[in-house]
Amino acid sequence: MAEDTKNWDVADLAVDTRGYTRYERIYLLLASSFVVLLVLTNIIGIKLFRAPFNPEFALTTGILVYPLTFLVTDVVSEVYGKRRADFMVGVGFVMSMLMILVVQLAVAVEPHPYWVPGENAFYGTEGEYQSAFESVFSLQGILLFGSMSAYLCAQLCDNWLYHFWKRLTKGKHLWLRNNGSTWISQLVDTAVVNSILFYIGFGMEFMVGVKIMLTIYLYKLVIAAIDTPFIYLGVYVVKRALGYTFDQDVQASREASA
Repeated sequence: MAEDTKNWDVADLAVDTRGYTRYERIYLLLASSFVVLLVLTNIIGIKLFRAPFNPEFALTTGILVYPLTFLVTDVVSEVYGKRRADFMVGVGFVMSMLMILVVQLAVAVEPHPYWVPGENAFYGTEGEYQSAFESVFSLQGILLFGSMSAYLCAQLCDNWLYHFWKRLTKGKHLWLRNNGSTWISQLVDTAVVNSILFYIGFGMEFMVGVKIMLTIYLYKLVIAAIDTPFIYLGVYVVKRALGYTFDQDVQASREASA
């Protein structure tokens, strides 16, 4: 009996090394980076800042990190394929919803007087701290609906377009499928989230909303163009780490050797 228990414990603690190959570890690193960037977008996006070259125009701080999610999805699409990229987008959606639930729970619990530090306090009472906390983390339903709808539409569109351009160019011109997918998917993202926010949430006039959306989209195009060298660097680094050359198709090579 003791012998059986001992054998069961050893088997139970054994690690299946096939699930921890370098191929899977790098994918986990990329997927984790994607989720962190996405969650950060939802956390910091409440702040508005003066736009470069046009200080009278306001941009959300989410634009500082959200475009990087498209860079990560393109690297994953290039190396791991569409199914893995779509799965990563789905995980990002679930983790964002989990973050939102946790944050709203934190907003809802009653503040304690100990929250106010004895010295160098920003506010005098726990109620003032609670108000400041709510001003940052409370989410309006219409904004949440617009943001998550735009996320799913844009990211899945980006993955589909990336592989469309890849098939069309027969795997050549990485810069084309990177920019061709990102430019269109960012247009989808901008149109969906801001249409819901401006027209349903704010009741804004149509042309006023269009003008703002075009300005936001212009900044996104610039950021997308800037990240072009980084898609080459990212794909090169990942393929090199996996033992492939830059020109090799990882999925085709793995299927051929299976």
